[in-house]
This record gives sequence, structure tokens and C-alpha cells, in this order.
Amino acid sequence: MFSYCTDPATLEGFQWLSCYLTTGKHMSMYYAFGTVLLLLAITAPTALAFGFAGASAARSTVAPLRWVGKTYIAVVRGIPDIAFFLFFVIALDQAFEYIRHRIKCPDWTEPVRQGNDFVVCTAAKLPLGNAPQWVHETYGFMLAVLTFAIVFGAFAANVLFGAMRAVPKGQLETAEAYGMNRRQTFWRVLVPQMWVYALPGLSNLWMVLIKATPLLFLLGVEDIVYWARELGGAKQPQFTDYPHPDWRMWYFGALLVFYLCFTKVSEVVLDRIMAKLTHGQATTAGERQRKAAA
Repeated sequence: MFSYCTDPATLEGFQWLSCYLTTGKHMSMYYAFGTVLLLLAITAPTALAFGFAGASAARSTVAPLRWVGKTYIAVVRGIPDIAFFLFFVIALDQAFEYIRHRIKCPDWTEPVRQGNDFVVCTAAKLPLGNAPQWVHETYGFMLAVLTFAIVFGAFAANVLFGAMRAVPKGQLETAEAYGMNRRQTFWRVLVPQMWVYALPGLSNLWMVLIKATPLLFLLGVEDIVYWARELGGAKQPQFTDYPHPDWRMWYFGALLVFYLCFTKVSEVVLDRIMAKLTHGQATTAGERQRKAAA
């Protein structure tokens, strides 16, 4: 990174540290911070979409759709996250490959399941064996996003389902009395008002999602916890140009500061959103704002 980093053995103090912190592996760790933030940026709205669909299905008047929504909420919420991540990613990956296998290799005669092995034709592999490394990494990341979205979408669905039920029925009945059909009542009355009831639960869910990002390591993504463990461990001179004792405490301490700062910023933003949503609303928070302004 710096011109004086050509011979690490001659460096001391700040120069040694500056060269050490700008090695290729440390750059991968800094890139992993961006990976975590990107995961949250994509997963949060995706999980919210899953949650909204699940909550809408759970309150549907169509029985099969209602059963699907309630089953999704109950089953996914009832399975430990680690167990779901370890199982679902493998099952999802194999499902994608099996669909491609049926399309691309219709003449295949051998069974796909061969004992404990899952065997598909070469053209059905995801990603292909000769694909660039970034394709493999992107595919693994998208599987991680989808898995996180499905898991946290079930919790979001439970929160939104409760928020929908918290909206006073009198307002829905009034909307219908003014001639609105069921769909208009849902989108113009129920959905705009449910967020004030849903935000506290969604805020907690966002915090849990932040704390769950280290589970990326279970999905094969090299996240910041992976790099903190790898880089912080004791390094001997025969293995690296920058030998050092066990520094994992410092690396994980840096992660602690990162997560604490990130959650604090999240709290500030969520409080402002809550204040905006409850402004003028006939809720406890809205009444508190009215009294404070009086």
C-alpha cells in the first residue's frame, strides 16, 4: 500500500502498523464490512416484503391462502435460526440445480439422489465450475440474502399481522360505510395506519437482524467475524511478513464498537421515524407529542 512497505522486517512502530493494516487480507476484511452493510440494505426491504405478504395471507378470507400464511409464520419462527440456515441453504441450492437439471438435461437417465450424494449434470451446476470467482461469491451472497429474508420475513409477518389487528375496526367499518370496497379499505385505511403499531416490533427485529449478520459465516460468506478470527490469531514469522501474538481481543473489540455504533445510529433513525409516524395520531406516542407541544 505504501512505498516503505517493501521490507516489513525493517519497519517499526506506526510504519509497521500502517503496512500491516493495509495488507491484502485486511482489505478483504474492510470489504467484508461493506458486505454486511449491503446484506442489511437488501435483506431488510426483502424481509419486509415477505412479512407483508405473509401477514396479508394470514388475514385473508380465502382459507387456503390463510393456511399458507399462518403456516409460514408458525413453521419458520419455530425453527432455530442456525438449524434453518444450515438446512435451508443446502435445500435451496439443490432445488435450483434440480430445476436446471430437468430443463437442461432431459435425457439424463441416472438418479439424482445416489446415496448421500446429489448428482446433476454439469450444465445444471450453480454456478458453473468454470465461472469466475466473483460469480461464486455473488451466488453465495444471494442465497444468504434470500435465507435471511425468509427467516426474518416470518417474524416481520407476525409483527405486521398484529399491527393490522391493532387498527381500530371502527375505522375500517367507517371506510366501508363511505362506499370503499375491501381492497380500498385495506390500502387506504388499514395499511397507512398499521405502521405506527408495527414500528416498535420492526425496530426490535432490525436490531436482531444486525446481530444475526455473523451467521453469514455459516452460509459460506467470509464476513467480518471470519476475518477478525483469522487475522487476530497468533501469526508466526514462517507464515507471514507481519508476525504478531494473539490479537483476537482487539479485533473482536473493534467489531464490538462497530456494532454498538451501528445500533445507536439505528436507534436515532428509528426514533425519528416513530415521531413522524405518530404525529397527530390517536396513540400513546402521539398524545405524548401533543402534550409536549402544548
